[in-house]
Amino acid sequence: MSGPLRLVPDEGTPGWAEETMRLRTLPRRRPADQPRPDVSPDPLDELAERLAELCADAVHPYEIAAFLESDGLTDEQAALVYGRPDSFTLAEDLFDKVARRYPGPAPASADPWRADPWRCLVRGLVFALPGLGYLLGADFFSTHRLRFGLPSGMAALAAATLLSWAFNQALAYRAYGWLSLGERRSAARALALGAPVGAALAAGTGWVLGGPLAALLFTIGQSGYLGAATALLVLGKERLLLAALAPSTVGAVVVLEVRLPTWVRVAILLATLAGTLGLAGWQLRLCLAQPGGGRRSGPAWHLTGSAGLFGLAVGTLTMLAGLGPTLHHALRPAGPAPAPSATGPCLVALTLSLGLAEWLLYRYRSLATAALRTSASPAAFRRRTALVLACCLLGYLAFVTALALGADALWAHTPPIGTTQLTDLLLLAAALWTALLLQALSVAWRTAGLCLAAAGYEVLALLSGGDPQELQLYGCGAAAVLLIPLAVIVLGRTTRHR
Repeated sequence: MSGPLRLVPDEGTPGWAEETMRLRTLPRRRPADQPRPDVSPDPLDELAERLAELCADAVHPYEIAAFLESDGLTDEQAALVYGRPDSFTLAEDLFDKVARRYPGPAPASADPWRADPWRCLVRGLVFALPGLGYLLGADFFSTHRLRFGLPSGMAALAAATLLSWAFNQALAYRAYGWLSLGERRSAARALALGAPVGAALAAGTGWVLGGPLAALLFTIGQSGYLGAATALLVLGKERLLLAALAPSTVGAVVVLEVRLPTWVRVAILLATLAGTLGLAGWQLRLCLAQPGGGRRSGPAWHLTGSAGLFGLAVGTLTMLAGLGPTLHHALRPAGPAPAPSATGPCLVALTLSLGLAEWLLYRYRSLATAALRTSASPAAFRRRTALVLACCLLGYLAFVTALALGADALWAHTPPIGTTQLTDLLLLAAALWTALLLQALSVAWRTAGLCLAAAGYEVLALLSGGDPQELQLYGCGAAAVLLIPLAVIVLGRTTRHR
């Protein structure tokens, strides 16, 4: 289109109700000496002329129908004024009457989905760097085995982490929903109220499961950090979060070469936590001081719930990819111990790739929006979006492969990544990226349901004694096989990108 879609009539243009009343009150007879006005035999011609720009740029009649409904046209008015049974029939006639015009892609300055690659790089770093904190806290966990087969306190940490991922995913979805409405103050209020609640629930879960005091304190600190980091990321303060992570990043590098005393490692972790909490509180306070817009209804709660379930499913799939062999041996202690594997490099590669994954999400939306302007038919638009989806997904998988091979080459004391492990990693990456894209375009419950089904299958099969690598192959493979066609079909509709 040559301009943004207007959802209200132009100034001076009567609304549908006023137009209806005007036609009803027209005199039915005119004096013989008064000339007959030049009236089109079909009032649709006048409407087509008034909406010529919109109709010429439309790829599908539903775009015109959406505009008519947003402008207040009802089926009764469509029948009374234009002689069409409903607004959809009226939109189809307008689509057929006005010739298509495709002015080509919009200038880069008009692209609403243009993403800063450097910002995505910083976000990728703040996704990956918190993992270095586990190097500083590794000695806090006893080697005593629980019935879950994990070191004492590690089960509590894993449960708290899963709960934090689920809760913060839902919280971020709700806050982003407020931001999309221009309600930064409401988004800050949601974060200020929700982040402490999520941290308390996660920390309480870890405390109930028990473990050494040092491990429980580490779990409580991680829960608080994840809540504060969510607030900073949603508010777009990635650089502040990167600065807060500086102590633990430097400390983790040092601890690889020098064994630091316990009190030094604790001080480094506390400095990182205090910095993150302080910066998050400062930014939330600044946002809460801004005047609000007075909106009373925000994002739908059922979609917020679907985002939370999606976070739980993604967290479970990722955690099983890392802890699957350990849990399998714990459930079958009589069997052989798990052989050394390249699980660590695989997870590091997946974490480091999140920045590019986010940039590719923006890139897909940018190219799909451009396809709305250059496609001559709905079928052509579907082909273009499917091609864009394939290019973005294949590019992401190639990047993950390169990261995994590079991390494996630098990782000491681990065997090379095998074909099966690399396949599992790529299937997991494909499922996660496609699911994130569908979530970003509001395909919520179907995405969450498929990811939950894959995670549930892997958990039940692992409890039944299945091989972790085979479980990931089948679970993540099935999820990817179902999510990718779903994305092609659903995201190939023009209305999904309006």
